[in-house]
Amino acid sequence: MKKDIHPKYTEATITCACGNVIKTRSTVKAMNVNTCAACHPYFTGQQTLVDTEGRIDQFRKRYGKFMNK
Repeated sequence: MKKDIHPKYTEATITCACGNVIKTRSTVKAMNVNTCAACHPYFTGQQTLVDTEGRIDQFRKRYGKFMNK
């Protein structure tokens, strides 16, 4: 491996918009993110699946004429 061509791998701080701070190691000292595991709806269990347009009904309406042939 060549010497002095790789970036320094040091301690880094990741700051989320919700205020959560994560300490890790990276080549970048500080990072700002919009969502993290502490505030993302998938990880917090607040995610809801909403079928606003009735996708299944819309599919059946569009392609139902081809299904029973």
